[in-house]
Amino acid sequence: MDLRVRQECAAVVLGGPTVVIDLGGLRVVADPTFDDPGSHGYLTKTSPPVVDEEGLGEIDLVLVSHDVHPDNLDQRGRAFALDAPVVLTGQLSAQRLGAPAVGLSPWASRTVPRPDGDGDLEVRAVPAVHGPEDAERDGAGNVNCEVSGFVLSGRDLPTVYVSGDNASIHTVAEIARRVPRIDVAVLNAGAARVPAKFGGRPLTLDSRRAAAAAAVLGVAVVVPAHYDGWAHFTEGRAELERAFEEAGLSALLRAVDHGTWVPLRA
Repeated sequence: MDLRVRQECAAVVLGGPTVVIDLGGLRVVADPTFDDPGSHGYLTKTSPPVVDEEGLGEIDLVLVSHDVHPDNLDQRGRAFALDAPVVLTGQLSAQRLGAPAVGLSPWASRTVPRPDGDGDLEVRAVPAVHGPEDAERDGAGNVNCEVSGFVLSGRDLPTVYVSGDNASIHTVAEIARRVPRIDVAVLNAGAARVPAKFGGRPLTLDSRRAAAAAAVLGVAVVVPAHYDGWAHFTEGRAELERAFEEAGLSALLRAVDHGTWVPLRA
């Protein structure tokens, strides 16, 4: 599969957490993972992305929600990110990754010039909680590890929220309160569970919480990711479709086959 032709305003899920977003003339890749299936320590990758690095063409920006778990940044994904012009991530992840990674604290932003000549794309980092809201936190206030979400916005563009590995509806509500309008949500779902962590409770949104997040945000389009390709993802596309149907939100969900472009303008 070849996805090198850029779209006007669209996103495509490659598998796992990896999503390509074409916006404002820029090509953005979130959480690149390109390794072959196999064991990654206590995590097991079960399927590859539908397209590899070569099938994406030139990249302008990579978003890394966090660098410490291979299901969000594996070895080939790391090499891919570090070869990009700009990588935006959390402050701790940026320190570990090195150049060209730039660390953003929650609510900080950075602009990237748009080749369409219509100003800049603003990328704002937003909080994420990688596990239960009541779980023990580290010295920096993080559950499990530092994780960043992102909000992409610009003139005459839909505003796109990229959740990263967030499991907290409270955090989604805070983002909805502080960002006046969000049109599209790219949600890491899958109810990721690791028995040794937090009693096996979800580390990412389960399907019902994904539907709740969509409702809280008031978005018109939901692009789900992070629900297949790894053995510890416990809910897939069928569970997502059922949860959105039960919530009366099926019209928002774009759970299409990987490699299929999803228009971001409702």
